[in-house]
Amino acid sequence: MSIAILAIRRICAEPVTEKELFIAICKANPAAIPVFAQCWWLNAVSDHPDDWNVVISMKGEQVTGIWPYLIQERFSITMMRNPRLTPYLGPYIFFPSDIKDSNRDSFEYKVTEQLLAGLPDADVWRLSLRPGFRQAGILRRYGLKIEVQQSFILNLEESEEQLFLRFKDDVRRNIRVAERELQVQFDPTAIAGLYDFQKVTLEEKRVNQPYSEDQLQTLLDASIANNSGALWVAREKGTIQAIIWNVWDQECSYYLMGGKNPDMVNTKAMSLLLWHCILEAKRRGNKYFDFEGSMDNGVERFFRSFGAERALYLVLKRDGHWLWKLLRALRIR
Repeated sequence: MSIAILAIRRICAEPVTEKELFIAICKANPAAIPVFAQCWWLNAVSDHPDDWNVVISMKGEQVTGIWPYLIQERFSITMMRNPRLTPYLGPYIFFPSDIKDSNRDSFEYKVTEQLLAGLPDADVWRLSLRPGFRQAGILRRYGLKIEVQQSFILNLEESEEQLFLRFKDDVRRNIRVAERELQVQFDPTAIAGLYDFQKVTLEEKRVNQPYSEDQLQTLLDASIANNSGALWVAREKGTIQAIIWNVWDQECSYYLMGGKNPDMVNTKAMSLLLWHCILEAKRRGNKYFDFEGSMDNGVERFFRSFGAERALYLVLKRDGHWLWKLLRALRIR
């Protein structure tokens, strides 16, 4: 999809910055912008709206690509990283509707080249791109190291019955039992519970919680206000068993975060909540459900049991500052 900006320029006072133009694009074409690149999302996950910016590539009056980015500074080191709670960020390409399949890769390459040229320099990169972006060659030539991580994505074009049959037998049994035992409700007031469940899980893994409850609340409020998010809660006799935070854009629905009540023994609640999110995604007309996978063996095994396909995505890295290398060696980051 390409975005015509002629009309947008007319509503913007000229000259405009790329960020001002991008804000106008998001307002005029909200369905065309992925959820993690939306202006409201970037505002909600940044400490200050000025912390993020964007590069836009164009061909005539058409926007052909965008690359939102967040620049942070610590110890005089400039860092380009995914904002908190943002699994994917990086280049998004808008292909012309009439482009031939044989020309897609070349078009993506050229647009990526334009976007890279417009990015500011940063000493350190830790940037996870969306699944499906494959222009590794030009990224490596730009001086970036590339690692690969994985997610699991379920194609929603099949019927509800066909999707359910994709699940492993024990998942299907758990969902049918949970449907009789549990109630699933939309409940944004449960964000404090999700924060607490996550805290327990991370502490068991000896990992510091990288966000505050207030930061979760800010992003949840923004996602609900923009009709792009929901907090789903599974209860048994009024007691919360598990919570899932689901976000979406026009094309894809994402499992952003979830947690089980550590004081409860019900192991079926998460399966039921994920099935509920998948059904909601189909109802909205989303094409895919992204489990936003994990390299953790247990989590990978659980997500794989839903019949989703493994999808790889690129993680861009650069360690271009001696102090950062020292901090990494001392494990101070």
